[in-house]
Amino acid sequence: MSEPLFTNDTVIFGVLMLALGLIFYTESLKGGFWEKFYKIVPGLFMAYMLPAVLTTIGLIAPEWETTSDAGDVIKHKTNLYYVASRYLLPAALVLMTLSIDLKAVFNLGWRALVMFFTGTIGIVIGGPIAILLISIFSPETVGGAGPDAVWRGLSTLAGSWIGGGANQTAMLEIFEYNQAEYGKMVFVDIVVANIWMALLLIGIGKRARINKWLKADTSSIEELKEKVSTFSESVKRNPSLTDLMILGAIGFGTVSIAHLGANFLAPFFGEVVSNIESPTWKNTLTFLDSTFFWMISIATVLAIVLSFTKARNYEGAGASKFGSVFIYILVATIGMKIDIASIFDNLGLIAVGLVWMTIHALLLIGVAKLIKAPYFFLAVGSQANVGGAASAPIVASAFHPSLATVGVLLAVVGYAVGTLAAIGCTILMQLASGG
Repeated sequence: MSEPLFTNDTVIFGVLMLALGLIFYTESLKGGFWEKFYKIVPGLFMAYMLPAVLTTIGLIAPEWETTSDAGDVIKHKTNLYYVASRYLLPAALVLMTLSIDLKAVFNLGWRALVMFFTGTIGIVIGGPIAILLISIFSPETVGGAGPDAVWRGLSTLAGSWIGGGANQTAMLEIFEYNQAEYGKMVFVDIVVANIWMALLLIGIGKRARINKWLKADTSSIEELKEKVSTFSESVKRNPSLTDLMILGAIGFGTVSIAHLGANFLAPFFGEVVSNIESPTWKNTLTFLDSTFFWMISIATVLAIVLSFTKARNYEGAGASKFGSVFIYILVATIGMKIDIASIFDNLGLIAVGLVWMTIHALLLIGVAKLIKAPYFFLAVGSQANVGGAASAPIVASAFHPSLATVGVLLAVVGYAVGTLAAIGCTILMQLASGG
């Protein structure tokens, strides 16, 4: 990617905040064009899409290359997504979970797990079906042999779309894909997963109509939202400076503990896993070596513990609102990763990814219709697979801030089953490609 106009992280962050401010300002306008616009396009989707447009026109970029005077290519990247996902995301999870009613979360019932595992199955069977379909029109797209075999590269997508980054890396190591070509698969992962996330966000704005079509029973979700809203109103107050400082202490103090624990647990379990003799179990438990997994898990556990203490009363001082601010910043940094124009550079592999994701979506829709599952379960069950712990809370919190924890809990399940399910998917893709 060529050098953007703005390369300083401070300037880029300011541009993203201006974009978010513009979105919220126009969304607040009553009457006229903007009110009609946001009835069709959710503000959260715009918070994701506007940074993508800024990247496409060259104002900002997630990474870029420059050439030194000696002719060497120097790679640069912004650290904003790293900061948002490692610092702001866990803080947001804590602040939005303070008022959670854990019993009500469990009362959401079996449909949530069914939709999650339906999403997993959709990824497992979607890969080989996509290869078979694309091979009819463009066999060279899904061909290759040895380390360059496309099915080996697609194994990394399966790992990412069922689990997360750790599972994706595990698949790269297990099936020994040519690392010089790996960048193409990462690009497909980012583009297709984010297109799907964008569609899910648009669907959130039409969830009432979708739920009516699904004949969904949304009573458990509405009950949870009602409980949280009632509690929030009962403790609502004009926050003092002390309240705001304590919220900062709760949010980022928990983040520090989460990072401290993750930096200890990830190497410890990484060594434990490396000493396991069984290749199957070793590959399945690879996610335990991920500091991001432990950081999110610890932050979520601490947040749930805090929800049983007086700290939950800080919801009245606006805890979930501050958490939502952090989530929107994370969404903007994710949107910044997409260069819309570059989608046309790898149309063959993008087509494979889109067919794959379409199968995943159709299976989810079919099962949701069959069991009358709400759109919330469909969207979060899918995103807990495809997006993992970084974006599942984003989709969940778009329904209500208190629901972010549901996205995280399902995403953690995705980490656990990710590698094993991805191996099964890859075996099927190898058979489908004749490898």
